[in-house]
Amino acid sequence: MKNRLNPHPVGVALALPVLAALIATGCSKPAEDARQMPPPTAVAATPAKKPVGIPTNPLKEAYFGEQHLHTAYSLDAYIGGARLTPSDAYRFAKGEEVEVGGTKVSLHAPLDWAAVTDHAEYIGEMYSTMVDGAPGHDQNLLNQLRGLNTIEEREKWFLEYVVKSNRGSTPQHPPFFAGAETANSAWKVILAAAEANYEPGKFTTIPAFEWSAAPKGGNLHRNIFFRDMKVPERPMSYIDINREEGLWAWLAGLETQGMHVIAIPHNSNASKGMMFAAQDSKGDPINLEYAEMRSRFEPLIEMMQIKGNSEIHRSFWAADEFANFENADSIQDYSGRTFKKENFVRWGLTKGLAYEKSLGVNPYHYGFVGGTDNHNGTPGNVAEDNFATGSHGAADGTVERRRTSEVGGWIKGKDLSPGALTGVWAPQNTREGIFDGLKSRETFATSGPRVKVRFFGSLGSTAAPTDARNLVESGYKNGVPMGGTLKGEGKLPSFTVWAMKEADGANLDRIQIIKGWVDAKGEPHDRVYDVVWSGKRTPDAKGKLPAVGNTVDLKTATYQNTIGESELMGSWTDHQFDARQGAVYYARVLLIPTPRWSTYDAVRAGLPLLKDVPATVQERAWTSPIWYTP
Repeated sequence: MKNRLNPHPVGVALALPVLAALIATGCSKPAEDARQMPPPTAVAATPAKKPVGIPTNPLKEAYFGEQHLHTAYSLDAYIGGARLTPSDAYRFAKGEEVEVGGTKVSLHAPLDWAAVTDHAEYIGEMYSTMVDGAPGHDQNLLNQLRGLNTIEEREKWFLEYVVKSNRGSTPQHPPFFAGAETANSAWKVILAAAEANYEPGKFTTIPAFEWSAAPKGGNLHRNIFFRDMKVPERPMSYIDINREEGLWAWLAGLETQGMHVIAIPHNSNASKGMMFAAQDSKGDPINLEYAEMRSRFEPLIEMMQIKGNSEIHRSFWAADEFANFENADSIQDYSGRTFKKENFVRWGLTKGLAYEKSLGVNPYHYGFVGGTDNHNGTPGNVAEDNFATGSHGAADGTVERRRTSEVGGWIKGKDLSPGALTGVWAPQNTREGIFDGLKSRETFATSGPRVKVRFFGSLGSTAAPTDARNLVESGYKNGVPMGGTLKGEGKLPSFTVWAMKEADGANLDRIQIIKGWVDAKGEPHDRVYDVVWSGKRTPDAKGKLPAVGNTVDLKTATYQNTIGESELMGSWTDHQFDARQGAVYYARVLLIPTPRWSTYDAVRAGLPLLKDVPATVQERAWTSPIWYTP
């Protein structure tokens, strides 16, 4: 694929590590009782656009989008140099060219949908900063902020006026906060951008924000999404509600007012074992109420983003030959975020079966999404050959910074990934269609390529699909799609899978099914099965399938589609099935090897390849699971 960046930047970005301690410090006060919070108040934005005359596909279509994106209304993004607004971000998502750090950049194809998820923390402060005449706009500290020019100045200012005020047990607004009305006004700007850029049937915007709690430096952030423009007066921040139980109680209050809302946890690899902990925020064992609230409001979890892949890590899944994929090892160098098996989605997904057995409800009943967490305001900019502007402003905005520096407080530049996308199967591209697809978990995550993938399960034998349409029609008629649950006994579960590469992308290597279950002690176990693959390869005596090969030319950062297939389809039955035991299954699609972004960087700049990161990647997609419940 050709480079889509302007090779002649018109300026040079400021080089400043983005200090992620902004949202990772001082969060240890207990979760508030929702009854002590001010009641949530609904606010009406501009009149919502009604989808009219939009064709509907009853078999559904895959719509690709971005569910995790920051603009200049996120303070850490602004400090790093972001100046694109929510409206600019939506223009980029629709295919328009924008400028980041003096470089022109655009997507190779528009997205189908997007959500701007600026941090609820400090959006009022950013309104004061950027809007002439806003309350607090002319105060001395914000005049200083707008006038900062050097790395040292910005870092010193940020540490003094933001980070220090959030290192205690009760996080507070910084001294330049001009009051709650500024947060309300910023939220209206974000909502107005979503409504102005919504084109039902062509491009969908989802009203959203990020709640960014990180107790003791562990990432527990959630992105919050609304089905329509009936939303609260302002988003809830971790300054207001410090832990997830309080957030769920607040969301329950929104539901009583007729709002439709979900939350999506992200970046569990940096959660310090807390994303899937055995205790709640008070240190008590997870109980039924906790499990019910989590399952009710959190149908999905982020599988991958710029700060790495959260499915698995090679240190804990040595038997999985594809576990060494964007492991983001240097996250462990910051804030004591040493990896644990309990950080990763496959572990939590499987552990949820034990809670379902003991409590009757699975708190980790998660489908999968992917996102970027991009702090440049460029949603869905995930192509490996389109990463020359990086992801976090000046922190990784140049080849040198990506090779030698860091995104402050989080990760070394060389360990970054461009991020991931979410595919949603929906009958039409509208807010209702996309939101309902998310909530029902008929979703899949992809590490960047717009691979389409479908996954159906049923109890009893399944005829091998003859074509993709037959697979889908039979899948809905005789079983459940990804995100569904199989119930019953006496028959073996069977699954059908299908994947198709994007038109100008890399070919497919194989499709796998991962099965998870727990033993009598409630400990998670899993196994990977190759289901269908390209070429005439034959598994060896131990069942291992030979590698697909590698056509990458590291001197030119190119590859050939002379291996792999453009489409794969097959079926698989679990012959090790125990009808008395709950289980979870998901499909993983692997592509043939292609150049990593760091290889594109090196070739363009005439530099040697980095020795301590892979030169190639096998991009992939993950379907939401299908569960079996006895």
